[in-house]
Amino acid sequence: MQTDRVMLFTIPDSRFPIPDSRFPIPDSRSFPPIPNPESPIPASNQPLHLPPPALISTLMNRRPDPSLDPRARQLLRTLIGRYIHSGEPVGSQTLAKHAGLDVSAATIRNILGDLEDAGLLSAPHASAGRIPTSQGYRLFVDSLLQVRPLPEGDLARLRSELPSGTGTQALLGSASELLSAMTHFVGVVSVPKREQFAFRRIDFVPLDAQRVLAILVFADQDVQNRIIQTRRPYEAGELERVGNYLNAHFAGRPVSEIRDVLLLELRNAQSEMQTLLAQSVELAEQVLIPDNDDMVLAGQTRLMGVQELADLDRLRELFEAFARKREILQLLERTVRAPGVRIFIGEETGLAPLEGVSLVTAPYTSGGRVLGVLGVIGPTRMAYDRVIPVVQAAADALGNAFGAPDAE
Repeated sequence: MQTDRVMLFTIPDSRFPIPDSRFPIPDSRSFPPIPNPESPIPASNQPLHLPPPALISTLMNRRPDPSLDPRARQLLRTLIGRYIHSGEPVGSQTLAKHAGLDVSAATIRNILGDLEDAGLLSAPHASAGRIPTSQGYRLFVDSLLQVRPLPEGDLARLRSELPSGTGTQALLGSASELLSAMTHFVGVVSVPKREQFAFRRIDFVPLDAQRVLAILVFADQDVQNRIIQTRRPYEAGELERVGNYLNAHFAGRPVSEIRDVLLLELRNAQSEMQTLLAQSVELAEQVLIPDNDDMVLAGQTRLMGVQELADLDRLRELFEAFARKREILQLLERTVRAPGVRIFIGEETGLAPLEGVSLVTAPYTSGGRVLGVLGVIGPTRMAYDRVIPVVQAAADALGNAFGAPDAE
């Protein structure tokens, strides 16, 4: 008996990459009916459960890719869902049982061949079934994935473990640990730049001839000690006067503003103020310098048990990238101005050590200001429908916990 052969057309280039997870995904009997390529919203007998608005804007304003036949879309969705669940290549017999299509196994094999020709699937062995490629995951995430809001219990956990009024370092550590615990992968949070925060108080303590300890208390309750080298010795009284001046005139203002204002006031000052201002400028220039970018990681060892990362050389390269931080921070920086969730799949990261993983990110904001980015790093075979709402909800909870960054 002759079977149909479904023709596939060129698939547009993907835009942004998307995440992973190891959570059970049901077979296609629980999926909604095959979407009509002409309709912007998939048909469904169930009420539509929408994620938060920020997530909708990034992930849900999508139309089905018209270049795939509806049967090919259903088979691709079923195959990727079962592969994420089992980690084993998926064959035509399995798809015939679970795809919900009234077609023969031979027809399914022909469709799978077309999907493979299109670069969406690959066959690791001649007769062992197919697995999705990075391009296949991209299409799955962009137009086949259904994302639902995080359950209320998980939202309550995020709120309770990321309370407002907590110090910055404690919040960042808790956020990365929560992301790791809730997804079973690596949680990552970029550290906010100190110059975005207002300082509450500064004190100077002389250590020896030309070394001074500066103690800074920020509005987010973070306390930093910095040792600076001065150009000349300072008496304790001089340091006290400089501290009093800075506290009286600049407490509650972002650190990034202080140096420029001091220099302007120094130029316009009368002679009796010039000495104090000059001393303030010298000390402030060293104390209030911008911090180096940094990030907090949690759960790196969880990747050691992931089947797709079993190659020791690849795993070592990944852990070395974690230790260097620089490349991952640059990748996070690329998403800092993008609202909602962004996903990088495999080689989409542009980093060789991350070619076998996916990165799901979202910026966290407070008082209308982007403070940083958080996300999850895991294998490309991850349950994206679970990881995406976790990342978005964690970003919202962390931003709320910070409150206004320049608040008193």
